[in-house]
Parts: sequence; C-alpha cells; structure tokens
Amino acid sequence: MIRLDLELQLEYEILDDAGADFIFNIHAARTGQQFVRHEQLSLSQPLQPQFHTDATATRFMRVHAQPGPLTLSYAATVDIDHHRCDPASLREVPVRELPLDLMPYLYPSRYCQADRLLRLAAREFGGMPPGYSRVVAIQQWVQQRTTFASNTSTASTSALDTLLDQVGVCRDFTHLMIALCRAVNIPCRMATGTDYGADVALGPPDFHAYVEAFLGDRWYIFDASGTGIPLGFMRFGTGRDAADVAFATIFGRVNSLSPLIRVEARSGPGLELPHPVDAAISTSALHDAGVPAGGDVEAARSSAELSAEAY
Repeated sequence: MIRLDLELQLEYEILDDAGADFIFNIHAARTGQQFVRHEQLSLSQPLQPQFHTDATATRFMRVHAQPGPLTLSYAATVDIDHHRCDPASLREVPVRELPLDLMPYLYPSRYCQADRLLRLAAREFGGMPPGYSRVVAIQQWVQQRTTFASNTSTASTSALDTLLDQVGVCRDFTHLMIALCRAVNIPCRMATGTDYGADVALGPPDFHAYVEAFLGDRWYIFDASGTGIPLGFMRFGTGRDAADVAFATIFGRVNSLSPLIRVEARSGPGLELPHPVDAAISTSALHDAGVPAGGDVEAARSSAELSAEAY
C-alpha cells in the first residue's frame, strides 16, 4: 500500500469585470485501487463550486470567480493499493473482443493523430509479439527519440509536433506514445495527476501526464517520459488526451502563477515507499472503460483558454 500526502495551491488574477469561469481537475480520483482518506479544499473568494464525477472517475469542479485575486488550495491523503501482475501474462485484446465503450481510445483525437502514424507504427512495431512487451517497446522508442526539456512546447503541441521536434515535456511524450499505441490497435488513454521521484534538476514537483494502455482486462500504467516513479503517481483524471483532462480550463481573461505542489509518501506498518517495480501495475478496476461524457469537448471549449502549464 502506498500512502501519499498532497498539497497544492493555484493562484490567479481575474482581469475581466464580469469575472471568469474555471473548470478544475485537481481532486484525487476515487478508483478501484485508489482511496481518498481525507481531503480539504479552500477558495479565497466566497464561491459556490459545482462538482461532477464522470464515467472515468475524473472529478471536475466548476466555479465562477469575481474580479481580483483567487487562490485555490487543495490537500488530500490518498491510499493506493496497486493491482500488480506478471507482465508476460498480459495480452493485447483483439478489436473484435474489446468492450465497445473502449472504441474511442482506439480512434485519433485532437493531440494524438494515430491515423497519421499508421505506416511508422507498422514499420517499427508491427512485427513485434503483441502484449505488454510491445507497449514497453513503444515507450522506449519514444524516450530514445525525444529529449525532456521544460518550456519547449505549448498547449497546442500534438503528437506529430513532438515526433518532428524530438523534444517536449511529459504531456508531449504521453501524446506521442498514445498515438503510436492506437496506431497498432492498442487502446490507450492519458492519465493525469502528480509526479513523484522526478529528478530535482527537472524542477519542483508538478502536475504529471502518463499513459494507461488496456491489456488483458484493465488499464496498466506506463510513464511515457520516464521521469517519475509510477508507484507514486496519484491519479486525478483520465481522457483521450490533454483536451479532456487539463488541470484548469479558463473562460475569461486571467493571469496565472505557477502552481505550488508538494507530494510526500508516508512510511509505517503496512505501507511502502514508491520504488521501481518489474510488475505491471494498475489503479483501475476490472474493465473500467469509461469515456468522458459530452462528445467532442473541444467544440465546447473553443473560446476557452487551456492552461499552458498543464502537464
């Protein structure tokens, strides 16, 4: 069992006289393997937040803030009891056998243009034995050809951009790996949360994006950028790509400060500190398909400012 303590703080300055609307995805998800023991939310303005949990267990909060400063503080203690299994036992599921609600995770999406990578994926990975090892090979391919560097991409950077530029942050590694997996018919999605174990040279703790690939009967975790320790990832949300799970989507003129994040792992009886493992790990329940509701959310967000710092 992993037990994590999270503290995060987000600060904004709302510039419009009419205020601004925010949709946040900063609450720890409650899944079949991740349990929220305690959480606390505070807002510096007297607001009435609205909450919604979608089919993927992603928890959204919407607020309308008044002009001036807004500070959001969230703290949580979360237990993660990872499902673990032998990677060699995990098979890819043929399309004809996949639950139908997994189909969207095979299709191209805004940031993961799998249809543009079919030839590349077939050439590089098409002859490999299907299963967990092929997903690892895709992950390693992305890491070998992409350099991690802060401030090298924007909120509009896609998998194709990262393939050409060969540089990016965890969000970009994740999009490229997802697109390549989908191009060889492996359902794949983005998971977001907080990093753990990243090299201090990469900067302070931050939001993190990683990959979940569907193998056997559930979603398994892969750290596309290889910058953290997956046993220490606290899941916030899952979606087809970053369009579904930005930590803050902003409607209105707003100045944003860098988020402040602290994550600590507890030790004690029955607890272990996050560490690298050879086992395949998952924080999802069996099947746990779940597709974000609302169809093409980008159409609804066309006038929104997606936070450039997201993942």
